[in-house]
Amino acid sequence: MTLAISEQTVIITGAGRGLGAAIAAAFAREGAKVAINYRNSRIEAEALAASLGDRARTFQADVRDSEAVKRMVAEVKDTLGAPTTVVHNALTDFSFNGDARSKLDQMTWGEMTSQLDTAVKGALNLIQAARPDMATAGFGRIITIGTNLFQNPVVPYHDYTAAKGALLSLTRTAAAELGPSGITVNMVSGGLLRATEASSATPDAVFDLIAANTPLRQVTTPEEMADAVLFFASPWARAVTGQNLIVDGGLVFG
Repeated sequence: MTLAISEQTVIITGAGRGLGAAIAAAFAREGAKVAINYRNSRIEAEALAASLGDRARTFQADVRDSEAVKRMVAEVKDTLGAPTTVVHNALTDFSFNGDARSKLDQMTWGEMTSQLDTAVKGALNLIQAARPDMATAGFGRIITIGTNLFQNPVVPYHDYTAAKGALLSLTRTAAAELGPSGITVNMVSGGLLRATEASSATPDAVFDLIAANTPLRQVTTPEEMADAVLFFASPWARAVTGQNLIVDGGLVFG
C-alpha cells in the first residue's frame, strides 16, 4: 500500500521554527495535513500554521513525556485524521558553536542524557504512540533527523552526535521490526544548515569553509533538507527502509 503525500496526515516534532518549520511547509506545499508539534514555541508554531492554511494545526507536547505524546497523537487523530507519517525533528536546547560546547574533560552525563532523552526517548514515544494506527492501516512512514557528524565528527558535539548515533541505531532496528506492518523507518542526516536558530551562533567563516569543501560549493538550507524528507514519505520510497540519507551538498560521502 502507498499513499500520495497529499493523502497523508503528518506529525512533525519541533516544528515551530527552524528545520521543523521548513519540513512542515514542504508537506503543506504538497497538500498533506500537517500537525505542527511544539514544546515552548507556541507563538511561532501558531504563526506558521496560520501561514500554511486550514490543513495545518498546532499541537503542544514534550516528546520526552510518553503520556503527552499519546495525548498529542490522539488529538491529531481527532482533528486531522490518524497520522500516517511522523517526522522526529525535535532538538533539545542546543547551539551549534564548537567553542561553546563541552570538551570530554568537562562533559557531564547530564548533558549526554539531555540529548538522548529528546532524540531517542522522544523517538520511542512517537513510534509507540503512532504505531497502532499505522499497523491497522498497513501503511506508515517514520522519518528521523540525524547528523553527518556521525560520519565526520569534526566538531566536539559529543552529546549531540552520540544521541544522533543512537537514534540511527533505533531507526534501523525499528525498520526491521515494523516492516511487516507496512511501516518504513528512515533517517535524513544534514550538515550545518544555513541558517536556523540553533546555527545562528556559528561564525560566518565556518559556513564559508563548509561551502568551499562541498562539491556543490554551498551550505545546505533547511528547505533543501526538507525536500529530502519528503522523498521518504513519498510513493517513490515505498521499497526503502532502514536507510540514512546524508543531505549536506556532498561534504560527507557514505
